[in-house]
Amino acid sequence: MEETPRQRANAERVKQMSFAALYPSYVAKVERKGRTRGELDTAICWLTGFEETDLKGHLAAGTTVRDFFDAADLHPDAAMITGVVCGVRIADITDPLMRRVRILDKIVDELAKGRPLEKVLHAEA
Repeated sequence: MEETPRQRANAERVKQMSFAALYPSYVAKVERKGRTRGELDTAICWLTGFEETDLKGHLAAGTTVRDFFDAADLHPDAAMITGVVCGVRIADITDPLMRRVRILDKIVDELAKGRPLEKVLHAEA
C-alpha cells in the first residue's frame, strides 16, 4: 500500500518530535485505564532493550523519536506484535522506524485495554 504525501509528512513530523513529548500521552493513556507508569516503563524497556536509567536519560535529554529508536536494540519478539494501529496494519508499514513507533503504540494500547503485562510483552508463562 502506497503512502500518501500527508502520511509521509506526518511520519516525518513524528520522527523529529522528542520522545519526551510523546511519553506523557502514553502515561496518560495507561493511567486513565488503571495501569501504572511503572508498567509502561517496563514495556518500553522490554521493547527497546533500554534500562530504566537509559529511558530516563532519553526523556531528560529530549532525544528525538528517530534517535531514541536508533539507539534501541529492539526485542526479538517485537516481530510477534501485529494488528492495527490508527487504522493501519503494522505488517503493512514499510518504514522501519514508523513500524517501531506503531509497535510501541500497539503495546500501549494493549496495556491500556487491561491485558496482563506478560501477554502484552508476548512473554512465555
